[in-house]
Amino acid sequence: MTATGLPVSIGAMATEFTLGAGASCSDGSCGEVVRAVLNPANRRVTHLVIGPRHHRAGGRLVPVELVEAEAGEIRLRCSLAEFGQLEPAEEIEPAEGIDYGGGYGAPEAVMGYGDLGSSMGVGAPAVISDTVPEGESEVVRHEHVHAVDGKIGRLKGFAVDPADHRVTHVLLREGHLWGHKEVAIPVSAVDSLDDGIWLNLTKKQVEELPDRRATS
Repeated sequence: MTATGLPVSIGAMATEFTLGAGASCSDGSCGEVVRAVLNPANRRVTHLVIGPRHHRAGGRLVPVELVEAEAGEIRLRCSLAEFGQLEPAEEIEPAEGIDYGGGYGAPEAVMGYGDLGSSMGVGAPAVISDTVPEGESEVVRHEHVHAVDGKIGRLKGFAVDPADHRVTHVLLREGHLWGHKEVAIPVSAVDSLDDGIWLNLTKKQVEELPDRRATS
């Protein structure tokens, strides 16, 4: 227990999904975890999005039942060929006649992911939007975590119950000019996982939580 009254230790049996972790199939690497998909009603992780490093397009929606997490790595219970048959994690449409002016939200170029590059033309401008199953929400790597009085840090990942994949803790990188630490926030301190991570704690209460790396 901490000064906030929160139990912050993560059980030895918990599964940790770290956003940005490398991922591999039974026969080779398939990319990294670029985002997670959750059911905000029951706070269950339903999918991980595994995609190529440094590219937005080309990811796959991986049902959490296919996922094993071990020592910071993600292993999938499928081959690379089976991974390629999973539902695409992005919808890609031609951006014909759209002028974005080159600013934020400008169409991205499809640079040759399998048949995407050949069907649309390598380097063809395209609008890329994330695929999120109906009724669910997504969280991305480094997404802001909000205390009741403002942003407190960035999301590192989740600890989940391996039996039902419900979130038990939100893993947070708390940043400061003088340094940073990593804390585990029990799901009881989370008001909402819909459209971001919203806590019912103040910044001071989060700052008082212990650094996981110092207590492990």
